[in-house]
Amino acid sequence: METLKHWMRDWKYPTALLCIYGLFSTVKPLEPFLIPFLTGPDKNLTIEQVTNQIFPVWTYSYLAVLVPVFLLTDWLRYKPVVVFQCLVLFSTTAMLLWCNGVLEMQAMQFTYGVVTSCDVAYFTYLYSVVESKHYLKATSYCRTAQLLGYTVGSVLGQILVSFELMSYDNILVFTLVLTGIALIGSILLPMPKTSMFFHQMRSARGETDGEGHVGTEEDLQSDGQKGGQVEKKSGCCDVLLRLWRDFLQCFSSRTLLVWSAWWALATCGYNQTVNYVQSLWDYVEPSSNFTVYNGGVEVLSNLFGAAAAYGIGFSSADWSRWGEVALGALSALEGGALFAMVFSANIWVCYCGYIIFKSLYMLLITIAMFQIAAGLNMERYALVFGANTFCALVLQTIITSVVVDSGGLGVDIVTQVRLPETLHIGQNYYNHDQHDTDANFALDPEHFLPHSQKLRKHKKATL
Repeated sequence: METLKHWMRDWKYPTALLCIYGLFSTVKPLEPFLIPFLTGPDKNLTIEQVTNQIFPVWTYSYLAVLVPVFLLTDWLRYKPVVVFQCLVLFSTTAMLLWCNGVLEMQAMQFTYGVVTSCDVAYFTYLYSVVESKHYLKATSYCRTAQLLGYTVGSVLGQILVSFELMSYDNILVFTLVLTGIALIGSILLPMPKTSMFFHQMRSARGETDGEGHVGTEEDLQSDGQKGGQVEKKSGCCDVLLRLWRDFLQCFSSRTLLVWSAWWALATCGYNQTVNYVQSLWDYVEPSSNFTVYNGGVEVLSNLFGAAAAYGIGFSSADWSRWGEVALGALSALEGGALFAMVFSANIWVCYCGYIIFKSLYMLLITIAMFQIAAGLNMERYALVFGANTFCALVLQTIITSVVVDSGGLGVDIVTQVRLPETLHIGQNYYNHDQHDTDANFALDPEHFLPHSQKLRKHKKATL
């Protein structure tokens, strides 16, 4: 019994539970086949309804709840938000299974936006219960669990769909079971005793007992009686004022501003591409007359991206010197991959372009995270991460409301996927200007218009 209690106080216990949660909550076999599911006989929606009316709701929901969730996550000390995220994820999957119609699917996208906004609680919970010397191992385990979940979900979905082992509805029922397992893991998580902003400790020794043990509420009461650690609670106004001061100080650095600008632009382009790439694939090669391999493509893109992100950790390059050059060059390659996707009538070219694009993004975002985190404490890193995500969402919301939403221009899918190209080319211009190079890229959009029109005409004739 004492051995069990000791293990439950060790940093490995919450890390193991969080890995279980991260694994089972990210296994989503239907996700690579969401467009065929929504536009098929199960939901009988049109591609225009899905693209221009349903999907934009996720962007609006994510932006609307991001800041409140960020503050509530810290105020509630992480665990309640992790449990809440799992409950909302369960309800989102249930709505996708049993609801029909545009309004119901818009409600489903709203709840999924809430789920996405709660992602901040995953790693911030980990850092609140694990001693800093174990951050690297714990982060590696939890991140690996997430990537493994995404990969297993894509492989499983491809197998189940290709061999017709399960219907789409049964796949969703299976996903509900997996989410239920994740919910059990989240409930068993120990409650942190501190948080980064609202609940801090007055102690010279830090947040743990020096042996990597987890601090729970019981530990806090015991330490308070011994006079070793006393909780310091901050009011909302104090926290907001401190956040604003830290924000101004952080972004007074030109280097951090450059990397943050790239982060916001790249994340916006990445989200926009991932959200609508299945619609593009269905446009190039309709799923009604082609065996889709979306799951396999997601598997390869995740594996290549993870390998690139992992390998960068062993690089001896001086990223403070060569980082912006890498951003410019690789961002141009990302833009090229998107061009190949949009202006090709071959589905395999589209698949390859997506794999290259996603792999390069995961590589570059890893470099950006490292450069931004250098010299920042955990509180300021969380602030900068939140600010960059918020800026990316604001930009994505503007693009979605003006270009994608049926209440705006409601443009076709080809034009929608061309927008991230512009963002990546803009990043390339920006990074080359920062180095005062003579590289100029003269890209005339009208040059590509005739081919785009021919492609649309060809697809209509084929359909």
